[in-house]
Amino acid sequence: MGDKAHTHPGAAGRATAADHPTSVRNVVLVGHSGAGKTTLVEALALTAGAVNRAGRVEDGGCVSDYDEMEHRQHRSVQLSLVPVEWDGIKINLLDTPGYADFVGELRAGLRAADAALFVVSASDGVDGSTRMVWEECAAVGMPRAIVITHLESARADFEEMTRICAEAFGGDDPDAVLPLYLPLHGPQAPDGHAPVTGLIGLLSQKLFDYASGERKESEPGEDQLPLIDEARGVLIEGIISESEDETLMERYLGGEPVDVKTLIEDLERAVARGVFHPVLAAAPAAEDARQGLGTVELLELITRGFPTPLEREAPRVTTPEGAARELRKCDPDEALVAEVVKTSSDPYVGRISLVRLFSGTLRADQTVHVSGHGLADRGHEDHDVDERIGTLSTPFGKQQRPVSHVIAGDLACVAKLSRAETGDTLSAKDDPLLMAPWEMPDPLLPLAIQAHSKPDEDKLSQGLARLVAEDPTMRLEQNQDTHQVVLWCLGEAHADVALERLRSRYGVQVDVVPHRVSLRETFGNRAAGRGRHVKQSGGHGQYAICEIEVEPLPGGSGIEFVDKVVGGAVPRQFIPSVEKGVRAQAAKGVAAGHPLIDVRVTLLDGKAHSVDSSDAAFQTAGALALREAAAEARIHLLEPVAEVSVLVGDDYVGAVMSDLSGRRGKVLGTEQTNGGRTVIRAEVPEIEIGRYAVDLRSLSHGTARFDRRYARHEPMPPQIAERLREEARAS
Repeated sequence: MGDKAHTHPGAAGRATAADHPTSVRNVVLVGHSGAGKTTLVEALALTAGAVNRAGRVEDGGCVSDYDEMEHRQHRSVQLSLVPVEWDGIKINLLDTPGYADFVGELRAGLRAADAALFVVSASDGVDGSTRMVWEECAAVGMPRAIVITHLESARADFEEMTRICAEAFGGDDPDAVLPLYLPLHGPQAPDGHAPVTGLIGLLSQKLFDYASGERKESEPGEDQLPLIDEARGVLIEGIISESEDETLMERYLGGEPVDVKTLIEDLERAVARGVFHPVLAAAPAAEDARQGLGTVELLELITRGFPTPLEREAPRVTTPEGAARELRKCDPDEALVAEVVKTSSDPYVGRISLVRLFSGTLRADQTVHVSGHGLADRGHEDHDVDERIGTLSTPFGKQQRPVSHVIAGDLACVAKLSRAETGDTLSAKDDPLLMAPWEMPDPLLPLAIQAHSKPDEDKLSQGLARLVAEDPTMRLEQNQDTHQVVLWCLGEAHADVALERLRSRYGVQVDVVPHRVSLRETFGNRAAGRGRHVKQSGGHGQYAICEIEVEPLPGGSGIEFVDKVVGGAVPRQFIPSVEKGVRAQAAKGVAAGHPLIDVRVTLLDGKAHSVDSSDAAFQTAGALALREAAAEARIHLLEPVAEVSVLVGDDYVGAVMSDLSGRRGKVLGTEQTNGGRTVIRAEVPEIEIGRYAVDLRSLSHGTARFDRRYARHEPMPPQIAERLREEARAS
C-alpha cells in the first residue's frame, strides 16, 4: 500500500466464487447523494479489468445503477453488488444510495460489509447524515477509509477537504484521519484551475502519474520534496501512534529511522483494526483511458488494508425458539448461517435474494431452512420453512453469472426462494438457526392508496405483499378505523419508488388519496335518549322501547354500560341486546362517523311486548336511543396525540421547537446528548405531523431524526373539528 507499483491495468477482473475467506473483501461505499459512489465503483471495475469503458459490461449495461428507475431518477435507489478481482482477491463492492429515503438499502450494505469507504465530494463537503453513519460504524468498530472525489471541480481543494474530514470524522483524535497521497497538479488552465493529474505517495515518496490514462511511476523532483516532507512526517507519527509496537514512537522520536515496510505493515494493521482512517483521492477515467486516477491505490488499500471476513466477529445466533447458540468465526466447514440482505424481483427469473454467508457453504439445489422473525410490526409474518434454492450466481450489472457454491465470507444471489424476505436467515434444514434482524429506521411518512380499477384491486394485495417483502423499511397497514390501505415510507422519494415498482414490476396501478387519522367522538355533556322501534306487519311484529342516559367519562375509559331498570320494564333477556345495539352504534359513530368513546350509557327504563319483542328489536332500539341522545348533546371530536422525540443538532433546536409549536405541539422538555445534539420531547396532534418526516429533514438539512408513538385521544379545537365535519358532509 503505497510502495507497490502495478504495471498491469488489472488482474482477472471477472470474479466468480471465492475459494477461501482470506481471499474476500466486502466493502460498502457510503456517502451523500451526488458524492460519486456509483462513478467510483465503475472506475474501480474498469481498473480491475471487469468492464470495458465507463463502467459497461459486454452487453452495454452499467455494472451499477442498471435499473430503469435509477436511469429515470438519475440516482441510486437500491443496493448494488459489483464483484471485481485484484491481485487474486475478490472484492465485493456494495454501492449504496446516498439519499436519506433509501437508508434501508444503506443499512443492508453495512450489514453485508466488513469495511466502509466514505465517499466525500471535494466540492460539497461532509453532510450531517454522513457524519451520523460514520458514528454508527465507529460504534461497532467497522474499519473505514475516506475517498475524496470531484477533484476536477474548480472549487476542489484536497488539502482543505482533508482538514474538514479530520474535523468531522476524527473526533478526539484528528490525527487518525490523514492522507496517504497528495494530489499532483497539471498545468494551470486559463481559468486558473490546475487539474489533478496524479498522486504523490507519502510513504513510498513516488509519483504516480495518470495523465496518459494509465498509472506511471516516477521519482519526485527536487521542487516537490518539500511538499512531501511535512505531510509525510505527520502521517508517520499518526501511523506510529496507532502501532501495536509501543516502543516504535519512542524510537522514532529518538531519531531512529523507521523503514517503509514496517510503516506500511503498521498502517495496514491499524486500518484493519478500525483505529486509523486513511484519506485517498479518486477520479473516473477519461473516455479512452484504462485507469481512473487513484483507483490502483484504492484497490491496494482494499486488498491489503481492509480486513478479511475471518476478522469479523461472529454474529449472535439462536435457535428459532430463542435458545442461544455459539457460532465460530467465519468457516466454510461449520454450520450454515447466511442472511438475506436484499430481495428483488426479476421479470424472467422471479425473486432473487442477495445473501451474505457468515458460516458454512451454500450449494446450488441445496435445501435450506428459512427463518424470519422480529418484523411482524412491519407486515412480515414470522415463518420457519424449508426451501430448495435455485441457481447460485454472482451479479454483474443485469447479468447473473452462475456458480456451483458459495463459501463463508462471500456474497451471492439465490434464485427462487419464494418465502425468503429481506432480513431472513438461511441455515441447514436439520439445524435451523436465526440471526436477529439489523436495526432499521421506522417509516413515518404515510401513503394512503387505493386500487385504480377492479383489475388492479384483484392484484393489489399480492403486489403489496411482495413490495414489503423486498423492503423491510416499508410498513403495510390496513387501518380498521379509516378503512384505508396505508404504506408507511421513509420519505417522498421512497414513496415514489414504491408506486413505480407497484406499476412496473407487479402491474398494479393505484391512486394516492388523502391520509386520514383515526378520530373519535365523545359526549361533551349529559344527555338522554329514547329509542322506539315499533313495527306491525303480518305475523310477528317488532316492538322495543328503551330509555337511556349518556354522560361523559375521563379519557381512556372506553364505553361503560349500566343497567338501572327496575320492575322488569325491559325483560332481563333483552338487556344484553340493548347493550349490543348501543355498542354497535358507538362503533359507527353518532355525529361524523367516528367511533364513540369515553361515555357511560345507563339504561333507565323501557317497554316490551310479550309476542313482538325480540333480540333484534331491542338492538335497534338501543342504537336509536344513542342517536337521539347524541342529537341533544354537544359532541366533541377527539384527535390522536402522539409523543414525539426528535434528535437534532444543537444548531437547529430553536427552529425545531418553533416548528413543533406551530403544529399545536406541546414541548415537554429537552435533553442534551453526545455529539452536540439535543433530544426534544413533545406531544403533537397526529393530524399535524403527517408530513413531518419530510418537513423535519428540510428544516434540519437532513441531520435530525424522530420517532413517535400514540399517547391518547383528546378534544380537537372547535374550528378544526367544524371544518372536518363540513368536509365529511361535502363528501
